[in-house]
Amino acid sequence: MATSAPHPSAEAQVGVYECTVTLKFRILEENGVIANRDHLLELLIDAYSYGSDEFVEQLESQVEVNEVSAMAASPLMRRQLIRLRNLPAA
Repeated sequence: MATSAPHPSAEAQVGVYECTVTLKFRILEENGVIANRDHLLELLIDAYSYGSDEFVEQLESQVEVNEVSAMAASPLMRRQLIRLRNLPAA
């Protein structure tokens, strides 16, 4: 699930953010699929992204986003941040 944000425009400021997502929903699914913890998060987010239907019932969702210092990021993420900030204006 390594997707990146679109490249920033000339006016865009790039920063480091901590995001907390709380999702609570009910899902109808086979026991064997739910027991496979390796793919459980991907399955649940995928099901949730399709919206409520007869197999998924949304109960609660909450998103919290906070900007943090670049020093809080890993060295790899800091290097990527520098690259994004140094992109030439489009």
